[in-house]
Amino acid sequence: MESNQLFKQPTIIDKEVVWDKSRIIMSKTDHRGIIEYANEVFVDVCGYEDYELMGQPHSIIRHPDMPKVLFKVLWENLKLGGNFHAVVKNLAKSGRYYWVVTDFESTKNEDGEITHYFGRRRAVPQEIITNHIEPLYRKLLQIEKASGVEYSEKYLIGFLEEKNRSYVEYINDLFTEYERSQKPDTPIAVEEERGFFKRFFGIL
Repeated sequence: MESNQLFKQPTIIDKEVVWDKSRIIMSKTDHRGIIEYANEVFVDVCGYEDYELMGQPHSIIRHPDMPKVLFKVLWENLKLGGNFHAVVKNLAKSGRYYWVVTDFESTKNEDGEITHYFGRRRAVPQEIITNHIEPLYRKLLQIEKASGVEYSEKYLIGFLEEKNRSYVEYINDLFTEYERSQKPDTPIAVEEERGFFKRFFGIL
């Protein structure tokens, strides 16, 4: 969905936003993805004021380096009502970028219809971005430009089939392996029932 106001896309600057990566970015949208709430961290990192964000589609911060197929997969899963984890490169008002991993949840009304989406976002370790995410997303984007989203999706499906993982499982594996590499002597298996993203976002 496009913005209902005349916002010009920022001039892209290949520099990262400087922000406190220990903090959590949070937002709430309606079922169409229109922003209804953004916390202070969201405002600080993206550079837009609250009044500029309210009523705007979340795509206001979409970075052109993001392959469209990822958003297709994201929305298909969210509309099913389940949680979804995604690694996303966002575009700040300044034209700089910032990488986040998002944990999405949805809420439903009494009729079982989705009414809102909640997103919690944290910074992504640079090692994961450089070694895994950027090469995959760059390949998907190249395929989209050459052959369209349909074939970008086919490539993504094949990539995940080779690893015998869904997209969420693949992302989960990347973060779990990173966590283990940072704490090699700490047994993580005892907490595996909680799930990595529950630990990562502090969700009980």
